[in-house]
Amino acid sequence: MFKALREKLGFIKKKAQDLEGEFTTGIGKKISEEKVEDFLWDLEVALMEADVAVDVIEKIKEDVKKELVGKKVKLGADIGKVIENALKKSIKEVLSHKLDFDEFIANSPRPTVLMFVGVNGTGKTTVIAKIAKYLKDKGYSVVLAAADTFRAGAIEQLEIHARNLGVKIVKHKAGGDPAAVCYDAIDHAKAKRKDFVLIDTAGRMQTNRNLMDEMKKIKRVAKPHMIIFVGDALAGNDAIEQARKFEEAVGIDAVVLTKIDADAKGGAALSIAYEINKPIIFLGTGQNYEDLMRFQVDWFVDRIFGD
Repeated sequence: MFKALREKLGFIKKKAQDLEGEFTTGIGKKISEEKVEDFLWDLEVALMEADVAVDVIEKIKEDVKKELVGKKVKLGADIGKVIENALKKSIKEVLSHKLDFDEFIANSPRPTVLMFVGVNGTGKTTVIAKIAKYLKDKGYSVVLAAADTFRAGAIEQLEIHARNLGVKIVKHKAGGDPAAVCYDAIDHAKAKRKDFVLIDTAGRMQTNRNLMDEMKKIKRVAKPHMIIFVGDALAGNDAIEQARKFEEAVGIDAVVLTKIDADAKGGAALSIAYEINKPIIFLGTGQNYEDLMRFQVDWFVDRIFGD
């Protein structure tokens, strides 16, 4: 998990040790701008190789430079640790947008409507099933809305999850109106006093205007309390572009990253959080219903630094 980013930052930590001795003499040590610039070049290359977006790299470099240049360090201090702390501080700021999902689900109006968006192949339907189980385990009732009517297989897949989890699914025939499915699911939830409606939408390619327009219609009808983008952590910069397009079309409130268990480089988490300015709430760590991890900034930072 995050192997590439962890290895690159491990390399950077070693490079940071090379700055030892590159300071003015005196009571303490003072980090020179010239040596910081050399270090920042190595940092930029390392982050690029870990699929971190250019804007994020520039932000981290600017933060680190501001933190280090001219900084006075006591004699005997571990310079590598000083630089590592500067990196950690910047990365935490990149991931500073937080959302307490448990607090949200406890206080949101009923039925709470969650709309899931994302392109084909990201594991969106599986994420919906995982969150359905997460909610059910907390004592909430759940209705699934099979609003991906473009593919009969998508409806069948959601039906299997609903049967496995013991939750209600509302569906229409393949080719039907997705917005109508959502309307019926929400109407059913109101009538039966269900807590949550989870909407599965088509894996719409972000460049397909007709499908994006259909998604806008779903949003108008369903009036979701939260729109969750499901992104593939292995997709790198493609995931960022997808997220941007969905943000432009319907707006995104939160992000779930899947396939984290597949040794993702780690750059997607940093990049998506910074580029679309939205919180990551969960990480998908496998195919089982239990393989869903609450995203925690400190855990992520410790993980990529090997702590």
